[in-house]
Amino acid sequence: MPGIQIHPLDLHDSNQAAAFLELLDHYALDPMGGGAGLSSYARTHLVEALRGLPIFHGALAFSETEPVGLINCFAGFSTFAAQPLLNIHDIVVRAGWRGQGVGQALLAWAEQRAQALGCCKLTLEVLARNQPAMAAYQRAGYVPYELDPAAGQALLLQKLL
Repeated sequence: MPGIQIHPLDLHDSNQAAAFLELLDHYALDPMGGGAGLSSYARTHLVEALRGLPIFHGALAFSETEPVGLINCFAGFSTFAAQPLLNIHDIVVRAGWRGQGVGQALLAWAEQRAQALGCCKLTLEVLARNQPAMAAYQRAGYVPYELDPAAGQALLLQKLL
């Protein structure tokens, strides 16, 4: 998208770290992000925790100097392919910038990053009723995960600890 620049996230840069937290909180405040905002614990500890995590890969989208989007990815591994994969954990586009190609630019960055890492695939999760996000992912080539149509689509489950 013209006018949008994607830059790898540098959490040692205090301005980028602040933009990262603000954008992630923006997403967390949205109903599709849970609606509650980031906890004070996350605000205090997240940047430092991610700085020391070699599997973390992130980027910020800028319009001029304004941060308008964020993508957080984590490297994983596909045992079936015996190759690394990259999971898109969060993708954030500031409300006023949605529908203008920021998300597509961030997804393209993640794809380039995955290729550079030698990954066999990208994965992500999306809420079933988040139709705008689902449409954006489909435009970028994402499809539901299915090994055998008879077994159905894979579901994401969680157990809180």
